[in-house]
Amino acid sequence: MLDHVEIQVGDPVRSAAFYDAVLTPLGAGRRIEHEGRIGYGPARPAFWIGPVAGPPAGPARETHLAFTAPDRAAVDAFHTAAVAQEAEVLHEPKLWPRYHDSYYAVFVRDPDGNNVEAVCESPV
Repeated sequence: MLDHVEIQVGDPVRSAAFYDAVLTPLGAGRRIEHEGRIGYGPARPAFWIGPVAGPPAGPARETHLAFTAPDRAAVDAFHTAAVAQEAEVLHEPKLWPRYHDSYYAVFVRDPDGNNVEAVCESPV
């Protein structure tokens, strides 16, 4: 249903370093930089970060972003990259049978406090 999504970030340099590190194991790298915004994706940009445009309308709210991982090793590599970026780990990589039997995921916080997940839903 979604073609792409963009989030605003408080420190674009710090956020770019975080997303460069954690999206690489998932096969999604920087694809374009335009007017201070960075687009990531496996082939074309589907996820964008950009600087806050103008004064915030109110306090920021946590956003949850879940990125597809091609396999469980990529979920583990995402976790390793997030830890190297000093991200807070909300939930270590593991199976989440409450979602379904093969839902393997890790949850971390990005530099703006968003809940960022890498998930593999294949059975192995």
